[in-house]
Amino acid sequence: MDTKIIGALEATPATNGNLGSPPKLTPTCCIQSSPVPFNSGEATLGRHLARRLVQIGVSDVFSVPGDFNLTLLDHLIAEPGLNLVGCCNELNAGYAADGYARSRGVGACVVTFTVGGLSVLNAIAGAYSENLPLICIVGGPNSNDYGTNRILHHTIGLPDFSQELRCFQTVTCYQAVVNNLDDAHELIDTAISTALKESKPVYISIGCNLAAIPHPTFSREPVPFSLAPKLSNKMGLEAAVEAAAEFLNKAVKPVMVGGPKLRVSHACDAFVELADATGYALAVTPAGKGLVPEYHPHFIGTYWGAVSTAFCAEIVESADAYIFAGPIFNDYSSVGYSLLLKKEKALIVHPDRVVIGNGPTFGCILMKDFLQALAKRVKKNTTAYENYHRIFVPEGHPLKCAPREPLRVNVLFEHIQKMLSSDTAVIAETGDSWFNCQKLKLPQGCGYEFQMQYGSIGWSVGATLGYAQAATDKRVIACIGDGSFQVTAQDVSTMLRCGQNSIIFLINNGGYTIEVEIHDGPYNVIKNWNYTGLVDAIHNGEGKCWTTKVVCEEDLIEAIETATGAKKDCFCFIEVMAHKDDTSKELLEWGSRGSRVSAANSRPPNPQ
Repeated sequence: MDTKIIGALEATPATNGNLGSPPKLTPTCCIQSSPVPFNSGEATLGRHLARRLVQIGVSDVFSVPGDFNLTLLDHLIAEPGLNLVGCCNELNAGYAADGYARSRGVGACVVTFTVGGLSVLNAIAGAYSENLPLICIVGGPNSNDYGTNRILHHTIGLPDFSQELRCFQTVTCYQAVVNNLDDAHELIDTAISTALKESKPVYISIGCNLAAIPHPTFSREPVPFSLAPKLSNKMGLEAAVEAAAEFLNKAVKPVMVGGPKLRVSHACDAFVELADATGYALAVTPAGKGLVPEYHPHFIGTYWGAVSTAFCAEIVESADAYIFAGPIFNDYSSVGYSLLLKKEKALIVHPDRVVIGNGPTFGCILMKDFLQALAKRVKKNTTAYENYHRIFVPEGHPLKCAPREPLRVNVLFEHIQKMLSSDTAVIAETGDSWFNCQKLKLPQGCGYEFQMQYGSIGWSVGATLGYAQAATDKRVIACIGDGSFQVTAQDVSTMLRCGQNSIIFLINNGGYTIEVEIHDGPYNVIKNWNYTGLVDAIHNGEGKCWTTKVVCEEDLIEAIETATGAKKDCFCFIEVMAHKDDTSKELLEWGSRGSRVSAANSRPPNPQ
């Protein structure tokens, strides 16, 4: 996956609201006026790296200082337009860069050697699974120590400095170890451009003694990147569109379903264009939520097998042809491999290839090009949506609460639904919030993010920090379980330092509810915290912060009114007391023992 830089191109951050696409790359003329040389104090490796980050659209870098990266941090701070956000730990710095990339199109974090690198590794793996371009920068050993057989601190005590690099090789698409200045310019630029091209994280290690040293290769303003655009094979595209059109035009009630790889393929608009042209019923997979407009007139909900939104699975699974654009069929998204789909009916559109039923596969075809071309060749067919419209019955409302009745989770999310607008974004933590947030109807422009493929509990705290830092035009509403919050709670502190006004709904139900439903045991019960007291202690009178605890609907209504009214400029933390068995019906069906995911996990070994 190692690539080189070609020519000149400007990268600008995505500004398309909830789509969270990678940065848009616009070709620029390769002939440019000669840039003004820098003075020697600015012509350093550290400043070059900083300028490159600003150039690709990164204005905030999430960091944890350590002795190997301190000089580098000095040079990042010195760059106009680049803000250093100090986090409480490396894991959250990585999660914050992940959240930032979802909004801005690219993110970056800086940590120290090995103890910092291995701490951030889990977050980088998550970003890799979600196809997010993320620049992970590590302050490395002094360049003079390589090959000397010396033992350094922050290592496992061996004279081998490659342990961290080897760990990152499986979760990044490019690794650059900068331990001399002569090739530093090329290594840094190649790493950053590769992250943008592949939409995956990269690893850059900078020798701790190199960041402040001037070098002739850094003496001028860096020429903007040129990333050679990926192109579809024209003959292959024509053949694929012809075969797909024939496949779909003979179907009676075709449907289309969008998946998470619409984002990395820059194909969200093309997918909607196809939906407009065909009139097909339009759905998303759970991880595709937020990438397809739910206000589209033919939108029928989330297709998630047995836990789909009402009447969606019936329409999708009864179709005689279905287009899946950018899906990921893993054990979670397939509800324990229980989807009632037939391969011969499926047209699967991957980011760079198309598979039609049991028949031909066409490679070297970009999803965006294919969907746009297909829209011009497919006949309009609204049968599936008409069937949906005929059988659809509007969802009921939760039972009305009695006065001061303990708050139910379905009532909570009924009120969260009313908070959503184009000025908000939802972050859903791994757990029952997956299922409850899937049922939210997103208005135009409302952001939505969750981490379905990797599913690391605690991700949402850092991701909320990063997303809010990038999307300053939106108020983030995060739905987090108590078990997940305990993993990464510290960086509420950073939200306060940054003056963010996010709203966190902390759902306190006494444990790891999603794991209880998959396989219960005493290990799923956690020590209860005084969560509002904890956040108040972190606040410590510095910054704008408001906390409250709600136990009934009356409390919740009052809390939301305050958070969206008098405290709209504050970070708001609302602890919601919920019964330990108060879960969504979808989680019960998805995970419970003897059912779906639990059954998939419990399969006995195949006979040898």
